[in-house]
Amino acid sequence: MSTSSETGLLGTQVVTQIGFIVKDIEQVSAAYAEFLGVEKPKWFWTDPAEIAQTEYKGDSCPARAKLAFFDCGQLQIELIEPDEHPSVWRDFLNEHGEGPHHIAFVIKGMKEKVLQLDGKGFPLLQKGEYTGGRYAYMDTSKELKVLVELLENDSD
Repeated sequence: MSTSSETGLLGTQVVTQIGFIVKDIEQVSAAYAEFLGVEKPKWFWTDPAEIAQTEYKGDSCPARAKLAFFDCGQLQIELIEPDEHPSVWRDFLNEHGEGPHHIAFVIKGMKEKVLQLDGKGFPLLQKGEYTGGRYAYMDTSKELKVLVELLENDSD
């Protein structure tokens, strides 16, 4: 297996995170904590739109979600409970119910990667900022059966 940093469309093959959409973050995070034998993490809200600068399908969006994270070695499990506003999270819950939503990769060069993936037929669905970086959900669901989330951290 090649470990070149120039591998594939993203320049990495390392899956950093798997995200799950849930209806009740308290219940599901308690179940994961018990299953993994760890302390239940405190969930928190994503930043409001004026900070997150969230865009959904090209338009400014007020959507927020409750998030909880479990660090499992190289891989992080993210639980996402969406609010009622339109978003990739709310769409998924409405259309599919709870379950696997995305796999995430840490990348460099967000704008370039988004344009590159769009050029390959994987359009941008939602993007936003978080403390220390930014994210973008690309529509890879038809081909990869799951969304791909790009994460770009300022400290990397």
